[in-house]
Amino acid sequence: MKAPHFWSHKGGISSLLMGASWLYRFAGWCRALITKPYHAGLPVICVGNITSGGTGKTPVTAALAKLAIAHNLRPIILTRGYGGTITTPTLIDRDHHSATDCGDEPLLLAKYADVVVARNRAKGAQFIEQTGAYDVIIMDDGMQNPQLHKDKIICVFDGAIGTQNNRIFPAGPLRAPLSDAARRADLIMINGADETGLTTFFADKPLIPFTLDADQAVPPLKKGMKAYAFAGIGRPQRFFDTLTDAGYYLVQTKSFGDHHPYSQKDISDLVDAASALSAVLITTQKDWVRLHKSLRDHISYLPVSLQLSQKDSSLLASILPSQGR
Repeated sequence: MKAPHFWSHKGGISSLLMGASWLYRFAGWCRALITKPYHAGLPVICVGNITSGGTGKTPVTAALAKLAIAHNLRPIILTRGYGGTITTPTLIDRDHHSATDCGDEPLLLAKYADVVVARNRAKGAQFIEQTGAYDVIIMDDGMQNPQLHKDKIICVFDGAIGTQNNRIFPAGPLRAPLSDAARRADLIMINGADETGLTTFFADKPLIPFTLDADQAVPPLKKGMKAYAFAGIGRPQRFFDTLTDAGYYLVQTKSFGDHHPYSQKDISDLVDAASALSAVLITTQKDWVRLHKSLRDHISYLPVSLQLSQKDSSLLASILPSQGR
């Protein structure tokens, strides 16, 4: 889905949906009340958010996994595998599984650590425990999921939009009240400049600002080249801005819904449009892995990596358990 425009303000449509927001919140409260969370035998660190749409959780999860390995821990990432067809806990093999099987995020994260996809997080944790091969579970998303107890929670925000109209879904983007993050989160991370005052709101919480900087495009492209950019992520504009900041000249952009399943016609239309503009076609790495292998020819992607100061890197590492088994 694409985020509706009315999430940015408290207008008429948002107000009309407030009743549905209360039902959504009540349903979540009931689910948490009747669900007994499973306490895993391994520490569980959740990288989540309280807003719908992309905030940068996946790069944070990857960075935390890399830090864990640097600290001689054996991390494994647990994720739902949104958009995939796998229904039982499964260890992802990048050479065997596709985005159709497990969604896009597990394939990206499997570059950094082992990944288990499980729709039921408790069963996923049990599957991981049975291997006896890991020291810490890093759960990608699932802050509001009551199935699995979290020992630590990192709550990630997009600094440019914050919580928008600060209303609960569907009247706004919030999955839970902002006070929920203030109460439950052990660490707040803000992607990009804080333009909505989140730093002030979380003044009593450990807080890390971060940026997602562009790496070398794949295959390599010269800076200054004309580019036609497309993306089906939570906030495509952030990707387009990253391309511009990296020195590419955007002649056209196209946004799709988050986790959009690209068809042959989608790509054919994009290739034709880019060719007419004498531009290279470029997308995010998350979008690129969702493309069927037969559709990837002549399409570049731009990886991004999380940038932290040494002080903030140490603060993020402090979330990890002190030692492995």
